[in-house]
Amino acid sequence: MTYKSIFKGRLEFGSTKSYDKVLKMFQHRVENYYKSDILLKEEEIFDESSTSLNVPRYITQGSEKSWKNTLSLLEYIAQFAVAGEFGAWMTNEGKIMHHGTVEPRSDRVAVQAYLRGRELLEEEGKESEAIDALNQAIAKYERHAHAYERRGHVNFVLRNYKDALYDFDKSISLAPNNSAAYLGRAKTKHILEDFEGAILDFEKAIKTSIPLQPIYWKARRLKGFLHLKRGEQQKALTEFKLYSRRAFRKDDSNYYWSRLVYAKYAMLLFELENYSDALEAFDKALAVEEGYEISEDKLWLYRGYTAQKLKKKGFRKDWEKAATLGNVEAQKLV
Repeated sequence: MTYKSIFKGRLEFGSTKSYDKVLKMFQHRVENYYKSDILLKEEEIFDESSTSLNVPRYITQGSEKSWKNTLSLLEYIAQFAVAGEFGAWMTNEGKIMHHGTVEPRSDRVAVQAYLRGRELLEEEGKESEAIDALNQAIAKYERHAHAYERRGHVNFVLRNYKDALYDFDKSISLAPNNSAAYLGRAKTKHILEDFEGAILDFEKAIKTSIPLQPIYWKARRLKGFLHLKRGEQQKALTEFKLYSRRAFRKDDSNYYWSRLVYAKYAMLLFELENYSDALEAFDKALAVEEGYEISEDKLWLYRGYTAQKLKKKGFRKDWEKAATLGNVEAQKLV
């Protein structure tokens, strides 16, 4: 039985010598270990000009064995890469069956410095040490797109926006399909009030990622908020509608924000007098038990107004709940 398989990513080998060595090992293992039962074709993924294995996005059908063979082969050759990251998914009717992430983990200085810098980013107050480690990774491999992107993130956190833009620009110039760099640059441009530029970069982040990745939905969410800020209601509505149709797992960072998006979506639908969809969106917002803190009393108030517009029973109970939560307007209605 075959399933939908998706591959996306890039592994860089740093020199012609390393590239040629990896290519020969790839050919040998495909023929002798996997008997050609893999889902990626040599001529479509190896790029001699950049000495890399590069797959912007590849979708095919394959068996579980073929998918696992392909992932195993990628893991093997990743040990000879100096930078990059590769993702692989197998899905059935939209649900993820298997997922794997491949990246260099060797003892090479550029690899270890990057990994150390990335880990330090998770520790509050370690920004300076993180930059030092990422600087070391870049010094050892000047085309390290991921190190530039992560350094850009640190500079963004430190509000060094000019430096952040430089890093994100550099990362994108080296790896044009690096969605994280587009997202980082979009957020920076947003802060600097370059709203048109931010929207274009959010669109690039969406285009260069896939819906199975959290970054895809993060870009849509932030783009929707920016449209709303600019008074572009219909464009915001499009983003929120897509986001609200996605069921996020609790370990997905987007789950935390789903309650806020549902609330914004519901209020926007109410303002546009689309009461039927608004009622559904209010129910979704109120059903999320944890995440971003919202004014629940206001949601109950406007759910009541929405139900009243639809001539549904129970709208007074919504107002009573809002009043119990301290909403002054609801208290007057009750």
